[in-house]
Amino acid sequence: MTEDLLVQDTPNSGLTAAEVAQRISEGKVNTVPDRSGRSVADIVRANIFTRINALLGTLFVLVAVTGSFINGLFGLLIIANSGIGIIQEIRAKRTLDKLAIVGQTRPTVRRDGVTVDVAPGEIVLDDIIEIGPGDQVVVDGVTVESGALDIDESLLTGEADAVDKAPGDPIMSGSFVVSGIGAYRATKVGADAYAAQLAAEASKFTLVASELRSGIDQILKVITWLLIPAGILTIVNQLFISRSGWRESILGMVAALVPMVPEGLVLMTSIAFAVGVVRLGQRQCLVNELPAIEGLARVNVVCADKTGTLTENGMRLSEVTPAPGNTVSVDDLRKVLAALAAHDPRPNASVAAIAEAYPDAPGWSTTAVMPFSSAKKWSGMSFRDDAAGTDAGNWLIGAPDILLDPDSETARAATEIGESGLRVLLLARTDVPVDAEPAGDTTVPGTLQPAGLVVLEQRVREDARDTLDYFASQRVDVKVISGDNARSVGAVAQSLGLGNVDTSVDARELPTDESELADAVEHGVTFGRVRPDQKRAMVTALQSRGNTVAMTGDGVNDVLALKDADIGVAMGSGSSAARSVAQIVLLDNKFATLPYVVGEGRRVIGNIERVSNLFLTKTVYAVFLALLVGIGGMAAKLFGFDSLSYPFQPIHVTISAWFTIGIPAFVLSLAPNNERARTGFVRRVLTQAVPNGLIVGISTFVTYLLVNPGGTGVALGGDNPVTLTQSQTQASTAALMTLIAVAVYVLAVVARPYTWWKLVLLAISVGAYLIIFAWPFTQHMFKLDSTNWAMNSVALICAAAGIAAVEVTSRVLPRIIAARTA
Repeated sequence: MTEDLLVQDTPNSGLTAAEVAQRISEGKVNTVPDRSGRSVADIVRANIFTRINALLGTLFVLVAVTGSFINGLFGLLIIANSGIGIIQEIRAKRTLDKLAIVGQTRPTVRRDGVTVDVAPGEIVLDDIIEIGPGDQVVVDGVTVESGALDIDESLLTGEADAVDKAPGDPIMSGSFVVSGIGAYRATKVGADAYAAQLAAEASKFTLVASELRSGIDQILKVITWLLIPAGILTIVNQLFISRSGWRESILGMVAALVPMVPEGLVLMTSIAFAVGVVRLGQRQCLVNELPAIEGLARVNVVCADKTGTLTENGMRLSEVTPAPGNTVSVDDLRKVLAALAAHDPRPNASVAAIAEAYPDAPGWSTTAVMPFSSAKKWSGMSFRDDAAGTDAGNWLIGAPDILLDPDSETARAATEIGESGLRVLLLARTDVPVDAEPAGDTTVPGTLQPAGLVVLEQRVREDARDTLDYFASQRVDVKVISGDNARSVGAVAQSLGLGNVDTSVDARELPTDESELADAVEHGVTFGRVRPDQKRAMVTALQSRGNTVAMTGDGVNDVLALKDADIGVAMGSGSSAARSVAQIVLLDNKFATLPYVVGEGRRVIGNIERVSNLFLTKTVYAVFLALLVGIGGMAAKLFGFDSLSYPFQPIHVTISAWFTIGIPAFVLSLAPNNERARTGFVRRVLTQAVPNGLIVGISTFVTYLLVNPGGTGVALGGDNPVTLTQSQTQASTAALMTLIAVAVYVLAVVARPYTWWKLVLLAISVGAYLIIFAWPFTQHMFKLDSTNWAMNSVALICAAAGIAAVEVTSRVLPRIIAARTA
């Protein structure tokens, strides 16, 4: 497009360097918020000052008052929780920041009469910014130049139709260019721009708006309410009923409260997400919204664009053939194509391939221009031969099946070529300028005369077949949605083992009724001649049937569908508008990266579900055991029996969590896991954790009652009386054996299916506890006494019963739930 066709108010050479410097000094710069949302100081502060740290810190102070610092070992959790959280989130922040710079849109501005690409944060007030198809408007402004400039403002206003912009018209940040070219003057920058706050919020490193996170929040709320009665009952029992002395009472109270706190659950969730960001960053995948990792793991339908996704972005001109009955020579056709390519300021892949094949353009100038748009599927230019001083014709180039009668000889020839997977464009001429108003129902000005067919080769991505095979193996449906000819789309997909030419659907024949459209889209595989509004409608139709839909694309015609899909995935080489609305950007432009993103999401969700089972099992048995001991203590007092104090000291509950939850949970949260995510996270976790927790609590309490009924001070099975302290220690050790044995088995159930490293993890856990209970040094350090085998035998029998109960519930409950939900 030449400068004389631009409608402009005044010539605009842009700001000078001095004017730019002045505006920067005055703060009139488009300051962009930190991509990752939180500074290092904010990250440190947020990970240290948490409710869990405050609770554990308070309990640690109480233990410190008693002077038993070994029982305060759980205080190290504060350091571990904060340190690990800080390190992982800072790593994720740095990864996001680096990738954000690589994938950042760089607007073109005029300064000192030349165009330069700058970062969005370097735009200043009154900058002249050039825009073309696919460009996003980064700041608010006023149009100063327009060459058939059409702006889509649907992301801001909801209005579906593009708006034509003339000089003097306002232009809002967050909108994007559909067709044409132009320039605008920045009138509002930084926080003053219309879409600045929305864009900043969408780019933050955040853990909100995910089913996983909201589910954990719901669980924590329930736990908080359970802690209140259990804590009060424990305090009353320890201080006023058991009469164990203030030091013993405090230690017993803290021992009961500490395991009720799921101190690692939120931490493990944060770590899993943060590590996911780092891992994806290593594959050049930018996660604009963190919950997208989780969302993509739930996807069961992927809508993929053909060009740039299944095929490579670049094309190669294969041949130019005259249309049947055409009177224009091949040489003249090549001259016209060279002129069309030379005068296109924003060439797409097809025009770029033509320009590469025919670089020597004739000395023609344009007298009228009609830019390409996805809606009409063609573009055109009217030329004048400057040397001869005569018109050089009005030429259109576009989709043959849109411009021609499908029964015409030229259309049939184009269809036959397209069925081999090649891309075919029609070169035609009209008898009126290309910007003239079309007559009647046609979208073409004047009378169309076919001149030739332009055949382009599209190279299928080498990794496309493996990617599609992966999705098929994971029961994820792939729908190919393209603006190209339906049979051509079907041919490309068929070469990859997806659908076939005959079943490919022409979107012009799709029903408009929502229910009928949903049926058609669910049953179809490949779709051609899809308009941008249809892509959006097809995504919505799939969602209406309960599908979780991911949309991949790179062009301006994909923006609306990308935004409405559950997960939008854009290619890094795509338009800035597509990248801005997508939750995930594949900076390496590889469709094959998508399975890794899906796998990472599945790893995060599946592992957090397993980890949640462990932590919530501990919380349930801690609360239940505290209630049993509290109620039992009051009942004993009421009926005149000896009091019943809490069986454990804080150090006991600390070591019980080391190898049943702490270390295993950390390993499991980072392990491979490729199970497809399902909804109902809270229900599944609770239906496993609650029964397991009750079994652990009951087994432990029964053991404690049997080995130390009422605290008589006499060891079972022994001929010699022993002191109360020794008897209590032996009883506590036996109860702890039962608790740990059943808890380890819960870990074994959660770790299924087994792999070699999981078996090693279980072996380490069992071995570590054998050492702790058998080695005199650890027995003394952790206040254990495992010498009373009469008590130990009771503990092992109760543990065996608990293990059997865990195994039965793990097999029976899922079947009952599945039967009820079927």
